[in-house]
Amino acid sequence: MSTATKPNHIGRKISRIRELKDMKQEALAQALGTNQQAVSIIENSETLDEEKLIEVAKALGVTVEAIKNFSDEGVINYFNSFNDNKGSIYAGGQHYCTFNPLDKVIELYERLVQAEKDKVDYLEKNQKDK
Repeated sequence: MSTATKPNHIGRKISRIRELKDMKQEALAQALGTNQQAVSIIENSETLDEEKLIEVAKALGVTVEAIKNFSDEGVINYFNSFNDNKGSIYAGGQHYCTFNPLDKVIELYERLVQAEKDKVDYLEKNQKDK
C-alpha cells in the first residue's frame, strides 16, 4: 500500500492554496456562488474542467497556472529565499537603511501634529455652532 500523494491532484492543490491564503471553504464557496459541500467536492477531485478551474483561480486570486504548478516544496523554497529589501540594503552580513530614520520620525510627528490641529479645528467649529 502506497501513501505517496499524486503530484497532479488538482483538488489538493486548490485546498493548499486556500489554506495558505487563510481562507475557509465557506469563504471560497461564497466567492464561487456555491456552498461548502461543493468546495469540498472540488478539493477532493483529482481533476477539474478548465472552466471551473478558471472560476476557482479567480476566486482565490491566483492564476490557473499557479494552481496547476503549485507544490509545497515550491512554497517552502519561495519563503526560504524571500528577503524584504524594501528600505534597506544587505551587504556583508549587515542591513543598511536607505533612508534616514530621523526623517521618518519627523514625518510621523508632523502628521500627528496636523491630525491634532484638524481635531481642534473640528471641535472649535462644533462649539461655535452650538
